[in-house]
Amino acid sequence: MKFSVENHEKYSVITVQVEKLDSLSAPDLKSEILYLIKSDIANIVIDLHKARYCDSSGLSALLTGNRLCKEAEGVFVICGLQPAVEKLVSISQLTSVFKIAADLKEADDMVLSAGVKRG
Repeated sequence: MKFSVENHEKYSVITVQVEKLDSLSAPDLKSEILYLIKSDIANIVIDLHKARYCDSSGLSALLTGNRLCKEAEGVFVICGLQPAVEKLVSISQLTSVFKIAADLKEADDMVLSAGVKRG
């Protein structure tokens, strides 16, 4: 399994279970995000603590998730960035685009403090 999904009252957490978020795994992440959005879950946290590498396909999946959550008036947070992934996000100048949390606890606080009304 490439991802696990944990549903909370106000949001869902997708935990990436692979070390590489690349062209092999990114399409599945996009599909999982789309499934949640279509299931009326607008607030999504992506836990990347196991992903040690990310390429442009992975970034594209994250950007798609961010866009879909915004369109659904939700919140999209990524957390647990490993050094190489954090560097790629920074080099790509996406630190101002994504809501980034250090860990799941901080991500939880970010989602709940955003005043979300629905899952």
